[in-house]
Amino acid sequence: MSLMSIWNSHLTTRILVGGLLLVSTSAVQASDDQFTLGRTILLGAGDHGATIPLVVCRQTKYIKVKAERDLTLERVVVTYGGDRTKTIYFDRDMRGSKETEWKSLGSRRCVKKIEIFGNSDRSKAGVKVFGRK
Repeated sequence: MSLMSIWNSHLTTRILVGGLLLVSTSAVQASDDQFTLGRTILLGAGDHGATIPLVVCRQTKYIKVKAERDLTLERVVVTYGGDRTKTIYFDRDMRGSKETEWKSLGSRRCVKKIEIFGNSDRSKAGVKVFGRK
């Protein structure tokens, strides 16, 4: 085996390993695209929303809601920027551990506060809100 063929085989191996590392890190990065904006408890019945205040505004373009118990999700009001709001209507019954689909905020927004409106089937239900850039 010549020195050149050994060099070429090692170079090919390095390129393949580098390519695999690049693919695996981009797959991990894609799964880490989702982050938790906050969580709150939705009470039985009422016209008041459950509020998730954010200490620091979070940049997000899409949101998704996950129910930790059975509940009826009516709408989510997102406050961003200079106290502007966007209301996203869901109007659905959700069973425990179920999630909504991703809903767009139109463009990337610096979210400051989230209000969740709905009713829980029991006395209270946990709700988690996720964001995606």
